[in-house]
Amino acid sequence: MSAEDLERYETEMELQLYREYRDVVRMFTYVVETERRFYLANDVTVTPHREEDDVWFEVQLRDAWVWDMYRPARFVANVRVLTFRDVNVEELTAEDQAPPFLETKA
Repeated sequence: MSAEDLERYETEMELQLYREYRDVVRMFTYVVETERRFYLANDVTVTPHREEDDVWFEVQLRDAWVWDMYRPARFVANVRVLTFRDVNVEELTAEDQAPPFLETKA
């Protein structure tokens, strides 16, 4: 497999992942972003923990979808993330959850 073939394969996988995201986003309430992953979830709990001068976060997600093109199964019942980095949690609006416009073929 050439480098060009590998790049074409990865580009196609990313496009498939984006299409799946577009199809499933309306099923979820929250978008969660960590330094390593991007998630959609219906229940999110972020618990900060302090140890001496350090702060770390425990993130619990239920009924989640994981943005990861190398995972064969992206729907996950429970996810637990431990991180020393920032965690971004956003509630999706009704507009974010609206079905995508139908694509027209030229």
